Amino acid sequence: MEQTKGKRVLVAMSGGVDSSAAALLLRQQGYDCDGAMLKLIPNSDSRCCSADDAEDARAVAYRLGMKFYVFNETDAFRRDVMEHFTAEYCAGRTPNPCIDCNRCLKFGALLDRAVTLGYDYIATGHYARVAYDEETGLYRLLRGRDRRKDQSYVLYQLTQYQLSHLLLPVGDHDKPFIRSSAREAGLLNADKSDSQDICFIPDGDYVSFLLSQGVSLEPGDFVDEEGHVLGRHRGIPCYTIGQGKGLGIALGRHVYVLAKNEADNTVVLGDNDKLFRRELTAGHVNWIAGQAPDAPFRCTAKTRYSQAEAPALAEPLPDGRLHLTFDEPQRAITAGQAAVLYDGETVLGGGTIE
Repeated sequence: MEQTKGKRVLVAMSGGVDSSAAALLLRQQGYDCDGAMLKLIPNSDSRCCSADDAEDARAVAYRLGMKFYVFNETDAFRRDVMEHFTAEYCAGRTPNPCIDCNRCLKFGALLDRAVTLGYDYIATGHYARVAYDEETGLYRLLRGRDRRKDQSYVLYQLTQYQLSHLLLPVGDHDKPFIRSSAREAGLLNADKSDSQDICFIPDGDYVSFLLSQGVSLEPGDFVDEEGHVLGRHRGIPCYTIGQGKGLGIALGRHVYVLAKNEADNTVVLGDNDKLFRRELTAGHVNWIAGQAPDAPFRCTAKTRYSQAEAPALAEPLPDGRLHLTFDEPQRAITAGQAAVLYDGETVLGGGTIE
């Protein structure tokens, strides 16, 4: 208790059980906590920061004896997340908006507000952990102990400064413990279901979202690897690498999206085995230690949130990018997604696949 006494924490609360439990655990540890919700979408009909979510978060905060704030970040969210999402799809890439939101909003705007208001830390309900290495004087980002819920993949862009002001209490526990703790504390959202979709596309129909943002779809040709025309597609933004359903074409066998070519507006289709490759290059690389390793090194890496890590050789490039060679071919490596590197339980960093 002596370590935590007097330490002020601003807890990012979404109205869900994980962020509520984060506040509960920190209060039990003796921290002086207040809650905050980021209002990201105006007139929200999403599954994020809705009026109901705000009421749930406020009710939990009051039950735990905390103040509760709502900060309006709709302009930043539209600019840094929604518009970036749209631009990436139009450029033929498949972005991860949760990573952009974490970088710009949760660990950007919210942390800035917290520091300005005199808080020592922010906290979130992510299933990951922060540790301090006495020998190196560096903070480390670790996987969540519950590997089934581990969310360290979407946090790879955290910096030493951000980690020094971050608490992740949920990451030390599994989901059943979190729900039971919330239940025992009488939190009204203890059994609230988890959100699975992109918050600003609650129905999962990202093509309709792109159309609502003024994107015009230009139909073109589906082609095979030799360039033979197989049929017509709706527009490049409607497809992602590895997609095998909803193509709207019948060829008598299962085919998948292998590539999207902006230059001639074609979408390449082929067999599943053609989706596997061993190498990638990533840009916008963040090294959690603060600087790139000075030589190639062995690690494990994954290229999608839901994917298991695989052994690989990582080579930091002179221009700041990263080259990654997997021991075994990986399926559907996709431009716009993140390649995240691990050393055992430690997240080393990562970058955006080019």
